[in-house]
Amino acid sequence: MSKIDRLQHQSEIGGPSVVRLLADLDKHIDDSNYREDVEKSLRHLADLTFALDESSIVAITDRQGKIQYINNKFCEISRYSRAELMGQDHRIINSGHHDKEFWKEMWRTIGSGHVWKGEIKNRAKDGSYYWVDTTIVPILSENGRPNQYLAVRHEVTALKETQEELKNMMTRVISIQEEERKRFSRELHDGIGQSMFSLLIQLDQLLSEKPDERLGHLRQDVSFMMEDIRSLAWELRPSVLDDLGVVPALRKYVENYSQHYGIHVDFECTLKSRLDIHKETTIYRVVQEALTNIAKYANVSDAVVKIHEKESDVVVEVIDNGQGFTTDEKGNGVGLFSMEERARSIGGSITLESEVGKGTRLELVVPK
Repeated sequence: MSKIDRLQHQSEIGGPSVVRLLADLDKHIDDSNYREDVEKSLRHLADLTFALDESSIVAITDRQGKIQYINNKFCEISRYSRAELMGQDHRIINSGHHDKEFWKEMWRTIGSGHVWKGEIKNRAKDGSYYWVDTTIVPILSENGRPNQYLAVRHEVTALKETQEELKNMMTRVISIQEEERKRFSRELHDGIGQSMFSLLIQLDQLLSEKPDERLGHLRQDVSFMMEDIRSLAWELRPSVLDDLGVVPALRKYVENYSQHYGIHVDFECTLKSRLDIHKETTIYRVVQEALTNIAKYANVSDAVVKIHEKESDVVVEVIDNGQGFTTDEKGNGVGLFSMEERARSIGGSITLESEVGKGTRLELVVPK
């Protein structure tokens, strides 16, 4: 397709009418050099527009969101004809995936003249869903207020599907890991632990019949080994978490933690009822990981753990007034990644705030 054909094509589909502009130039501009410069600029603009249309999904709306221009790729991905889309707003392809606050935040951003970027899940005419990485640029009028919006999108459906598969895989891995922890913990406690306890009883019987220094030392070694086995079983997965719930499990963990690290933990809890075991496990593991990080990096003598039950969710906070860190230092550690994946697997969310010299606050929100 030649450049002139491209220009004509743009005019026919409702894009910039560069051909008409060039015709007007013939009528009104006598300076050939000036006309040539303008013509080159317009042709360059047409080339850029053509390239954009070939590579991206493009739409222009008025300030109310009514569609004024769409390119062919928009029609292809949405399965709607140009006639069906012109004059409509983007609710025609709304998938219902995003909540009202998502759209309010977008309109607040572009309505104030700022560029908005994000990923949107849309619904095509045939009922299929697709994801687009979207950039919306306000086109400002002379008074500085938006009177049009230019939306440029790139389809990322395959990427989103891959990400979702990876997330589901991670959820399964976490679930399998917890089941294995539970199995090993039970085996240590009920199998090896009980065998060691039986051996301890036999040693006590022998010692009661005939005291022996070597048997006494052996009994002491067995007793120490039993304590190690109990500690290991608890670390893998405390049975009280499954039997009695997350609150008793955390109370015991906090007690052991304070004895081991010398860090006093103020534990506040208003949770009155039990949650789904997966949600309780997530709360326990997130608090465990957060307190471990405090012991390693915060350099404090006190910390706070809060669990507050609200109407629709449970909010968990782990707070310290230690060294803190900057956002750049947070990085993508395995601990934080694991906490985020655990939260996501139950439909929850993790927020981490920290400031150098002022400490760190982690918040986990768990839907009920």
